[in-house]
Amino acid sequence: MSLLTVRALVRSLAQRRLLAIDELSLSAGESCVLTGENGSGKSTLLRILAGIDAPDGGTGCFDGRPFGWHPYPDWLRKQVTYVHQQPYLFHSSVIDNVTYGLRARGVPRAERERRVDEALSWARLCHLLATPPARLSGGEKQRLALARAWVLRPRLLLLDEPTASLDADSRRQTIELLRTFGNAGTTAIIACHDRDVIELPAMRRLDLVDGRISSD
Repeated sequence: MSLLTVRALVRSLAQRRLLAIDELSLSAGESCVLTGENGSGKSTLLRILAGIDAPDGGTGCFDGRPFGWHPYPDWLRKQVTYVHQQPYLFHSSVIDNVTYGLRARGVPRAERERRVDEALSWARLCHLLATPPARLSGGEKQRLALARAWVLRPRLLLLDEPTASLDADSRRQTIELLRTFGNAGTTAIIACHDRDVIELPAMRRLDLVDGRISSD
């Protein structure tokens, strides 16, 4: 079953055609890795799908419901979560970072606390609750960003280079978390060059070349 389909998606930058995607269809619960050379448009595509940037043209359909890009619909924004390569973290506390999105969506306190506890346990962050976010390691910050995304239970998760600049142990822990997103029914697109991510079981590869996508 298709969760997201976009057609005739085009985006130009400085008179250069960056994206010219005839069709991209993603099934519910599948995990995809988006590969391509630096500057090929991987981050741009993720930002468009997240509603951060807008394409020059194209149509979209999410779970059978058509949508446009101008403006990006609020109902869809609640279904999609985007994690930047260098995610911004609030300086207050680990718990505040994970709780923020649920509080903004009006999730009742008891449900909010239960889901935050689950997310912290999932991301193996419970022992770091007293540590200021600014003092976390690169790998710990990435796991916190993933927990903040996981707790929202997005239908579509967009990750931009989640293992870049991490040491070997942090990469391993992050990759272990990436394995489980699909098990929760979330469709994930992971832009990266990391061979260990690309070769994860059941990972579908989307290769972006000259603005177009080929799929294995």
